[in-house]
Amino acid sequence: MKLETKDLLTVDEISDKEFLELIDHSIKLKEENKTGKGKPLLENKTLAMLFEKPSTRTRVSFETGMLQLGGHTVNLSLNEMQHSRGESVADTAKTLSGYVDAIVARVYEHSFIEDLAKHSTVPVINGLSNSYHPCQTLADFMTIKEHKKKLKDLKIAWIGDGNNVCNSLIFGCSKTQTAIAIATPKGFEPDSEVVEKSSKHTSVDLTIDPESAVKDADIVMTDTFTSIHTSDLKQAEKFLPAFQVNDSLMEKAKNDAIFMHCLPAKREQEVTSSVIDGPQSVVWDEAENRLHSQKALLLSLLGI
Repeated sequence: MKLETKDLLTVDEISDKEFLELIDHSIKLKEENKTGKGKPLLENKTLAMLFEKPSTRTRVSFETGMLQLGGHTVNLSLNEMQHSRGESVADTAKTLSGYVDAIVARVYEHSFIEDLAKHSTVPVINGLSNSYHPCQTLADFMTIKEHKKKLKDLKIAWIGDGNNVCNSLIFGCSKTQTAIAIATPKGFEPDSEVVEKSSKHTSVDLTIDPESAVKDADIVMTDTFTSIHTSDLKQAEKFLPAFQVNDSLMEKAKNDAIFMHCLPAKREQEVTSSVIDGPQSVVWDEAENRLHSQKALLLSLLGI
C-alpha cells in the first residue's frame, strides 16, 4: 500500500480508505511480530528522528519499529544541530533528504513541521507538534479496533483539554464515522476549523459537561491538562475536579466502555490510579500499538 500523501502532518492528509487500511495493516504487523513472521522490509533504510521535546513512546517505538523492519535510525537533538546556530529549516530538510529515507520530528511549533515537509524530498512524519499528534491517533484507532472489533457507530468521549491529540483524534473520527463528544472548560476547545471540517462527516459535539459527554460512550479518553508547550503553570487547576476521569465518571459511560490515555499521565489529576490501573483501562495496549501502527505508516509512506 502506498499512501497518496508524501507526508503525515495532521491525519487529514489520509483518505478514509487509507486510514482504515493502515489500521488493519497495523494489526497484521502486530500479529506477525508476535509469531516471529515479521520481515526486514526496510533493510538499508534510514529514519532521521528530530527531537525538540522530551520523548519516551515516540522515540522508543520508532527506533524499535525500524529495527524490527531491518532499518535503522539516526537520533538528532535540534539543539545539537546547526539549526540551533541559525541554519534554516529548509536547508536542514534539503540536507537530511540526501542522507535518509524518511524524517520524523517532535517539535513545539507546527509551522516547523510544515516547513520541513515543504522542503524535504523524503516523507516527513509529525511525531508531535503543538497542533497535532497523528501517530497517536493511528495507535488509538488500532487499539479501539482490537477491543471493539469495529470503528463505525462507536462513541468516544474526550474529557479535558482540546489539545493537539484531540485535534488529530477528531480527524480520525471523521474518517471512521466514529462519533465524538468533547468536554472542555470554556476556552479550551479544540481547533474550530478541525471541528467544522470533521462535523461534515461524523458527529462532533462540544460541551462543558463531562457527564453529558460520557453518556453512552464506548471509549473514554483524556490527556494531561498541561501540555509541554503550556506556559500557564496553574492551568490544571481550571480543570479540577470536574474534568477528572475517576470511577464515578466512568460509571456513567457504557458498562463495557474502555479507558484510553496517550501517556504520560499525571495520576490523580486528569485520571485517578483506580481508573488507569483498572479493568477498563487499555492504556498499555494503546502505548504498545504506537510501535505497530508506526511501522505500518512507514511502510505505506515508502510504498513498501
